[in-house]
Amino acid sequence: MLACLLIAATVACGSEGRTLNVFAAASLTEPFGELERAFEQRHSDVDVRLNLAGSSTLASQIAEGAPADVFASANEAVMADAASDMAGEPEPFATNRLTIAVPSGNPAGIEDFGDLAGGDATVVVCQPQVPCGAAAGRLAELTGTTLRPASEEQDVKDVLNKIVTGEADAGLVYTTDVRAADGKLDEVPVPEASLAANRYPIAVTGRAAEPELAAEFRDLVLGEDGRRVLSKAGFGTP
Repeated sequence: MLACLLIAATVACGSEGRTLNVFAAASLTEPFGELERAFEQRHSDVDVRLNLAGSSTLASQIAEGAPADVFASANEAVMADAASDMAGEPEPFATNRLTIAVPSGNPAGIEDFGDLAGGDATVVVCQPQVPCGAAAGRLAELTGTTLRPASEEQDVKDVLNKIVTGEADAGLVYTTDVRAADGKLDEVPVPEASLAANRYPIAVTGRAAEPELAAEFRDLVLGEDGRRVLSKAGFGTP
């Protein structure tokens, strides 16, 4: 009996699963959640753990030694800053652009980008070091607008939440975020936004515990299934 218990314990220990830590920009929450499930279905012994936040925050965590296997950034500038922590050349896999999100019915009457510059409307944006904040800065320059936000948030989902909860009259988020809000928000398109679009790169980190497994997840994102999931979420091709 004791021998059987020992054998069972050995088998249980040997069958313990593996963990894949994927650090991804907050704007990738919905498509990467779907890709996480798809990857786990293909690898029953793997637990994909998503760390979703502002790209600059994630890059800092990786630089400080956080256990990241894959990094997907919302722009190439942050990935370039993290290049020394990556293994191999990052590859672009998606594009995204900003839009103005407003509560349903647009109670503040926001009509264009210029309406974000002043008046009584409460406007929120991302912090300038975050990709969505950097894109907001470029868009402000392109339109000759001086933004005076009520707050600068750590990532685009924080901006979105301020609008959904009624704490802000408008905010600059990605078009994909408005789609993910599932009818809770209205959108005021910005024609110039295509000129300030972000390109998203992905890479395996230099300290990946299982580089081959991490590369499989990267390839899933880059491949046909990844393109389908990202396209469904509203992302463009790089």
